[in-house]
Amino acid sequence: MSRMTILTERELRTIVTLDPDAVACVENAFRALATLPVAMPPILRLDIPEHRGEVDVKTAYVPGIDGFAIKISPGFFDNPKLGLPSVNGMMVLLSAKTGLVEALLLDNGYLTDVRTAAAGAVAARHLSRQDSSVAAIFGAGVQAGLQLEALMLVRPITEARIWARDAVKAQVTAAALREKLGIVVRAQSDAANTVAGADIIVTTTPATEPLIKAGFVSAGQHITAMGSDAEHKNEIAPAILRMADLYVADSARQTRRLGELHHAIAAGVMAGDADVTELGQIIAGAKHGRRSASDITIADLTGTGVQDTAIATLARDRARAVKAGTIFES
Repeated sequence: MSRMTILTERELRTIVTLDPDAVACVENAFRALATLPVAMPPILRLDIPEHRGEVDVKTAYVPGIDGFAIKISPGFFDNPKLGLPSVNGMMVLLSAKTGLVEALLLDNGYLTDVRTAAAGAVAARHLSRQDSSVAAIFGAGVQAGLQLEALMLVRPITEARIWARDAVKAQVTAAALREKLGIVVRAQSDAANTVAGADIIVTTTPATEPLIKAGFVSAGQHITAMGSDAEHKNEIAPAILRMADLYVADSARQTRRLGELHHAIAAGVMAGDADVTELGQIIAGAKHGRRSASDITIADLTGTGVQDTAIATLARDRARAVKAGTIFES
């Protein structure tokens, strides 16, 4: 007989929050990716273009973690017109020893939101200037707000700008974040002005044409690109990768195939076989991060299976501690 715990989104929201533990959990996952023989197959991807839909399946086995997650992550970007969320999905956590299903996490994408935001915090902690206080966020969805919240866990952010294609949505999001976070948050209608004077720039959109142009960026800035998790997506002008003092990937194999690096290689501004620093190597001390206050740094985060395994096992452990969820025996 096997026992499986079923956890709903509501239950997961109470036991897993965007907090220092979640950030540490994702940071450890990046370190493992750089230092351990992690098994992380390429992302399985399904496109359904007539409904602006895409489905990613991610997984990873990390030695030392007793479970591994398989995540199904659909994004259907016309859903808001139907009154539905654009992202949902679930994670299945299996035992790394027996392969038996341990937990079914019906999170509707919530755990992905948390681990993605936590990854942004990890990138900022290792690559942005320690005194970074002004954030520029591109996008006005759930991830935009979470990225700002995550930055505040690792940097003394006192001001944020929000830019989105939908100016009204940018205004609404800015007002909500102002109230929630207690800092100055303004909507911006001009992308160049949004970036000017910002210390950290985070892009969280499904854009297919660059939002950040080469002329926008100045010395000392850090950019985290979150949105380019598919071949056709592109938020950062390829020339910026060449002018940056340090380009960092979550997974070089992935960013060469579907990240901002993929577009820079296609544009001929980066070599396809160029040596790429990975975030985990910086965390582990194997490669250097930011070297000076004037450096321009870029984190290209496409989302990795190790992050999903890490956040899923955190959720399982916290659920066990508080006896949350419904036990299903078969």
